[in-house]
Amino acid sequence: MSILDKVKDKAEQLIGGAKEKIGQATGNESLEHSGQREQMMGEAKEAGHDLRDKAADAVEDMKDKAKDKADDDK
Repeated sequence: MSILDKVKDKAEQLIGGAKEKIGQATGNESLEHSGQREQMMGEAKEAGHDLRDKAADAVEDMKDKAKDKADDDK
C-alpha cells in the first residue's frame, strides 16, 4: 500500500471517529451514524489495500522461486 493510501484510510477513520463522538455528545444520531460509516469505510479500504499488497508479494515470491528453479536446472 502506498503511504498516501495509508494516510487517506487512516484520516477517513479518524474523521469518522470524531464525527461519531460529536454526534454522541450532541445527540445527533445522523452524524453519529455517518461517523461510524466513515470509520468502517476507512477500515475496509485499508484491508483491501493490505490484501492487494499481500497478493502482489505472493506473486513476486512465486516468480522468484520459478526463476531460481530455472537457474538451478541449467
